[in-house]
Amino acid sequence: MVIKVYLATSSGSTAIKKKQQDVVGFLEALKIEYMQLDIASNEENRQWMRENVPGEKKPTNGIPLPPQIFNGEDYCGDYDTFFDAKEENQVFEFLGLPAPPGSKKPEQPTEVAEGPAGDEEAVLEDTKAASEGEAPGLHVTAEEPTAQIKKTPRQDEKDEEEDEAKDEAD
Repeated sequence: MVIKVYLATSSGSTAIKKKQQDVVGFLEALKIEYMQLDIASNEENRQWMRENVPGEKKPTNGIPLPPQIFNGEDYCGDYDTFFDAKEENQVFEFLGLPAPPGSKKPEQPTEVAEGPAGDEEAVLEDTKAASEGEAPGLHVTAEEPTAQIKKTPRQDEKDEEEDEAKDEAD
């Protein structure tokens, strides 16, 4: 099926014009076949678009604004849902199209905490540390050495002078 983009070629709103250009430009960049259907000069297109946008997607005044996107007769969404799909790299799913060969599928977040193989205790410690607001994997114990503070040569001289003064006083 072909993608249908309902737009207004003679819109006075620069915001609507920019949104329409964004949708059309993105479809062209991905080489997706589409049709532009003007609702400003064709009353049938305007009526069809208004009747086929689902009720929950219509604004409070009941009149959906362009651009509205369809795959054949199936409603895909408006500019905001298109933009969200674009940001999440899910435009093909949004349009109801198969992803092109060789394209990467978006990574799904893993729900299983993984630690070093066979180190369940470390995973439990990391989980506990994260719940206590600590960074996982960063545990400091009394046995670990603390960081050394590097001194400038001038600070070393001052410390030596202070040590000598203490020795003389003793």
